[in-house]
Amino acid sequence: MNPSSGRTCPGTTLGGDGLSSPSNSPGALTRTFLQRVRRKQILMLSLLGLTTFLALLAVVRGAYHLTFDDLFGVLTGSLAGPADIVIWKIRLPRIVSAIMAGWGLSLSGIGMQTLLRNPLSSPFTLGISHGAAFGASAAILLLGPRIIPVTVSAFAGAMCSTIVMLLAGFKRLSPESIILAGVALTSLFMSGTVLVQYLASDTQLAMVVFWTFGDVARAGWTEIGILSIVVAGGTLFLLLRRWDLNAMAVGEEAARGLGVNVGRLRLVGMLVAVLMAALATAFHGVIAFVGLIAPHIARRLVGADHGMLIPFSAIIGALLLLGADTLGRLLFGSGALPVGIITSFMGAPMFLYLLIRSKG
Repeated sequence: MNPSSGRTCPGTTLGGDGLSSPSNSPGALTRTFLQRVRRKQILMLSLLGLTTFLALLAVVRGAYHLTFDDLFGVLTGSLAGPADIVIWKIRLPRIVSAIMAGWGLSLSGIGMQTLLRNPLSSPFTLGISHGAAFGASAAILLLGPRIIPVTVSAFAGAMCSTIVMLLAGFKRLSPESIILAGVALTSLFMSGTVLVQYLASDTQLAMVVFWTFGDVARAGWTEIGILSIVVAGGTLFLLLRRWDLNAMAVGEEAARGLGVNVGRLRLVGMLVAVLMAALATAFHGVIAFVGLIAPHIARRLVGADHGMLIPFSAIIGALLLLGADTLGRLLFGSGALPVGIITSFMGAPMFLYLLIRSKG
């Protein structure tokens, strides 16, 4: 501002002390916004690149050593033999399963956390994992360790948690009541699983316990295709509802004031989240912490805007599960260490770290 004329120079604004503040001009704010967007885009490309590199590394490393030339030859069809079997029948299904399961579990977690407005919500809060464990245990005891009956029973047990969503829709339960109902279902399913284990023979007991560890190597291309379709649909739904989810994150009254049908959004959104988590759990067993920790990491990186939070949570969840499975295979060349054990060891310290670093 020119003191003699009392005029303000173009492109500047007056601060609280009467001095010009160019940094608060519309142009400066726009540049700041674009810089933040570019940083997030670079971060997203970095995460995608890291995931791609880790997937390629997971293909060539393991008990049967391969090279990138072998991988290129198998993908182009110029190389057959053991390498072709190892890549197409063993490692690629395992890698894609880890990516899609991590993707689905993380999106399920972010949907539950936003719709219930509870940062500790996850696919395990509403009894999904324990319902699947009970269903699989009962199938192993009654029908034997056949893949299809066990998978169908696990999915049915996981979907029993939809009782909570139905109660929320018809009884208009609060988010806190939904969480408590999920805790009750978890206790019920755990009791049923313990009863099945008590009645099972030694062989059946070993199968039940192994199923609860979680393992992405169980799924074939058919299961991967089904899970991919459901996860893609769930991703599309959450992205289309990203502005409604932003309003829900602020508060239910604010969301209603903006025209959001809170009850319908919560019911449909929770059903979508449960379906993704139920399929991932039915195909791969109980995988802990991915649906809880991935959304929290994404929030610390990009904030609470669901337009960025949803894709970042998905890629972080896929990266975490793929990294955990690759680590388990490299530590134990036979691949005998289930991924659920690795995610439990990784998830607990990471979650405690996030709690310690949290400012509010």
